[in-house]
This record gives sequence, structure tokens and C-alpha cells, in this order.
Amino acid sequence: MIAQGILRLGLSIAVCVWIGLVSAKADRSFAFSRDTFSFDNETALEFHDGQASPRPRRPGEKPKRFTQHCFVMSRTVMQFRKFVRFEPAQAALDDRELAERIRKITRVPPWGAPFAEADRIIMPGYKDLRSLSEARPEILQKNIGLGWPTYFRPGNWRIVWPHGPSQQAQTHEELERRLRSPGGYFVAYLTNFPRSLNINHGVLVYARKPNDRTANGSYRYAVYDPNHHDAPRTLEWSERDRCFLYQHDTDFVGGRVIVWQVYGYPLQ
Repeated sequence: MIAQGILRLGLSIAVCVWIGLVSAKADRSFAFSRDTFSFDNETALEFHDGQASPRPRRPGEKPKRFTQHCFVMSRTVMQFRKFVRFEPAQAALDDRELAERIRKITRVPPWGAPFAEADRIIMPGYKDLRSLSEARPEILQKNIGLGWPTYFRPGNWRIVWPHGPSQQAQTHEELERRLRSPGGYFVAYLTNFPRSLNINHGVLVYARKPNDRTANGSYRYAVYDPNHHDAPRTLEWSERDRCFLYQHDTDFVGGRVIVWQVYGYPLQ
């Protein structure tokens, strides 16, 4: 009887440990170096310190460039996080099978709840999205979706809505709510229309930054910007001014932006 009790106790502990490991795998936090693409969305124009200029090109040169995919890339990163399980020990798919698997992933509505670990779409042969995109970038670029249709997304017309402090405060509340929910991510449409149009961009907000609350009541958020695969960017919410600010970079002068959520609901 003692032996049976010990055996039952051992099995119970093993089951609990296994469940814990599975849950940890499903709920692991977002890691920029693991869960984002290794390539960039290139801008149509060339930027220097936020100022645009025509991109120089040699006569007869037709460079192969990957442009106008910021919304598509932000959406796809979220879909991989919510619906995919990587299995590096399994054999990688050939090009045709991989293309079909990627299209299957990107057809899952991005606003849906995360899949349970057992129900996730398997991506064999790679440990994460970063390693997959390093090894097979062209297959991903050709199959995550076209960039130009995002200019005609139903939710784009919202940029003509009133977007004063009250509206942006509501957007900030939704951002906070999304990040607190399981598998919570927030794809943000950044613009400063109608004051200007020097940013018209899609990014993925995935976490509050450590020590995020500043002395003036601002909050800082970690952002995956498809134009920059090297490191996260920062989106800030100013509680005092009730507005969002995006960091200065090569392709944006920095400062105030209007934020709209996309891919949070159908037709958004």
C-alpha cells in the first residue's frame, strides 16, 4: 500500500509538472529576438533623420525590395504568436508545403482568442519565427499577404474622425485592456493626419516597458516596428496631455501621433 501511495504521488507530481511546462510554453512572454521577422519592411522613399527623399537608383537597376507590408507583418507576427506551435525536432517543410502552411496561418482571423497548445498549427523544423524568417525569408514574404490592399482596409476611413484627447484616451484604455488579456496584443495604426502625413504606419504593441511609468505620468510600451528588425521601438502615452508619442528614428521625426487600433475586430 505504501508503494502504491508513493507511485500515485509520483504520477500526480509528474502530471502537474507536465501541465505546468505545457502552460508555460503556451503562455511564454513575447521575446523580440524570437517572435519577430528577421527582415525589414522597406520604405518606398529614403529617409534621413525623419526627412523623406527619393531613393536613388542606378539606370536600368530594378532592385528587389519588400515594401508596403507594415500592417501585414504586424498582423502576421500576432497570428504566429496566437495560433502557431514551433516543433524544431520535426523535419522542415518543402517550399510548396511551407507556403501553404503560412497561408493557413494568415487566414486565421487575427482578433480571435489564442489557440490552446494542442490545437495550434504546427510549424516544423524551426524553433521560432525569427529562425524561420532567417532561413526562408522569400517564402514568408510571398505568402503572408499583399501590401497594397491595406490601403483600402475598411477601418482606414477613421483617420477623418475627430481624434482629440478624449478619443485617444479611449484608445489608450483599449490598449491597456488588450495587453492585460490572455494573448493580448495591439496592432496600432500610427498617423498624424490631418496635421501632416509624415507617418502612415502599422506596428505591433506587445508589452509595457519595465519601469514604464515616468515622473510626468507617462506610460511607455514596447513596439515591434516592421521597419526595424534590430530592436524594439517605443510608443509613449502622455497622461498629462492625453496623447501618444512615437520615438524619433531614421524614418520618423518623432513626437505626437494619432493611434487607431486595427485587427482587433472584424472590418477594423
